[in-house]
Amino acid sequence: MLLEMKHIYKDYNPDKIVVPVLKDINISIDEGEYVAIMGPSGSGKTTLMNIIGCLDRPTKGEYFLEEESIVNYSENELADLRLKTLGFVFQSFNLLPKQTALENVSLPLSYAGIPVKNRKKIAFQALARVGLQDRVHFRPSELSGGQQQRVAIARALVNNPKIILADEPTGALDSHSGIQVMELFQQLNDDGVTVIMITHDANIAGYAKRVLHIFDGRITDDNSQKGDR
Repeated sequence: MLLEMKHIYKDYNPDKIVVPVLKDINISIDEGEYVAIMGPSGSGKTTLMNIIGCLDRPTKGEYFLEEESIVNYSENELADLRLKTLGFVFQSFNLLPKQTALENVSLPLSYAGIPVKNRKKIAFQALARVGLQDRVHFRPSELSGGQQQRVAIARALVNNPKIILADEPTGALDSHSGIQVMELFQQLNDDGVTVIMITHDANIAGYAKRVLHIFDGRITDDNSQKGDR
């Protein structure tokens, strides 16, 4: 088992009023799966993604990564886990505007302590993997939205994470670029990368092999599908 959550709850306390967001979440994901977490705005899917990605902590419950409990990890231990085990792809790309594609992709390697002489080679290989070997010296403003998202995917891949977490990865893209990005995720999953994606779009969720439906902070359905795309 790559990832397992047991009885996860998340409450927020604005103005000392308890607001429950996640309610008794129980999920397990094996290595190599492609899972979509689908729900409307306000359903709790982003909060769940943040807890899966160790960007937030549950109020209560158990969370295991590779069969090790991480709920009591320190902030430094969680940061190390994010660096080595998790790769993030966001709707807004989150690229540094003054840095080239190669420099953006190299950034996690510097945090990981990879020697400078090796960073460019590894980053170039990641960009080639997403089909951007001819755009390595372009800045974000010189790239299309779809190309910027592929740079973000290359950055997520560069440390060879166990899991790619994608938060509405096509939300800022036109339909053609969105299809290209989804085909890239499919290719990465075919290569063995575990992909967990959140979306409100049934067409995008349809690319996954398994769909978890979340509504009002609860998992309401868990559908596995072949995926013919």
